[in-house]
Amino acid sequence: MTLLKSKILLAAAIALTLGCTSVYADSEKTTMQQHVSNARHEAQIATTYALSPYLRANDIQVTALNGKIMLTGHVADATNKELAGAIAAGVDGVKDVDNRIVVDRDYKAPQRSNANPRGYAQTVSDAEINAAIKSKLIWSKHADGMDMTVTTANGQVVLAGNVATQQMKQLSEKLARDTNGVRSVDNKLVVSDKTMAGHKYGTVYQDEESTMMSDAWITTKVKSSLLYSRNVSGFDIGVNTEKGAVTLDGRVNSGAEKALAVELAEHVRGVKSVNASKVVF
Repeated sequence: MTLLKSKILLAAAIALTLGCTSVYADSEKTTMQQHVSNARHEAQIATTYALSPYLRANDIQVTALNGKIMLTGHVADATNKELAGAIAAGVDGVKDVDNRIVVDRDYKAPQRSNANPRGYAQTVSDAEINAAIKSKLIWSKHADGMDMTVTTANGQVVLAGNVATQQMKQLSEKLARDTNGVRSVDNKLVVSDKTMAGHKYGTVYQDEESTMMSDAWITTKVKSSLLYSRNVSGFDIGVNTEKGAVTLDGRVNSGAEKALAVELAEHVRGVKSVNASKVVF
């Protein structure tokens, strides 16, 4: 009987030990998952900052803890602080952002090294430039049926393919030159009345132009076009659209910048008119 009790106690002790080990293992697993999640959030946000043309030169540190993000460091403009917070808040799994970034108007960006001109950041920057130029061309109301390729290396852009008119060829080059990060544009576009598929230009969107573009779509594309521009302070200009009529408001540095903002807005599909009377300088 004593032997039986001893065996029962031993079995209970073993079971208890295994149970504790299991709880400890589960706890350790949870902790490891949290560490991985924290590291992933920090890496994702920091990488986005490093690749952003607006934030890469700033001094920003990211600390993540169980879905809560704390941002510290210095930027030269309040809009950059706001952008940094918005990027962090948009990451999957982030629950809260404590934005402690200090706005220092005297902040000086560190000198960039030219030791590796074709590094990862430059490669991504070229991809950003390509995407921005293609987007602006696709959104343009003058780009019906275009057959064009855009390639970028070290900020040097090459436009190739076919466009409908000389005006479109010139406009494509102008939109490319006005894009953030572009150093030069080699315009190899050929004026042609047909695309590679044999369809004539000008047949797309003619009947749909007034109905297919929602006001929200137009507002988004106009705002993006302003942000992509190297000569317009896109963060300082508000955009509102009602039945295709776009209203711009905010502050710019000059009349030339205001005129360019209007021109960029007018190029977007679906835009019927642009009112910039609320834009001041």
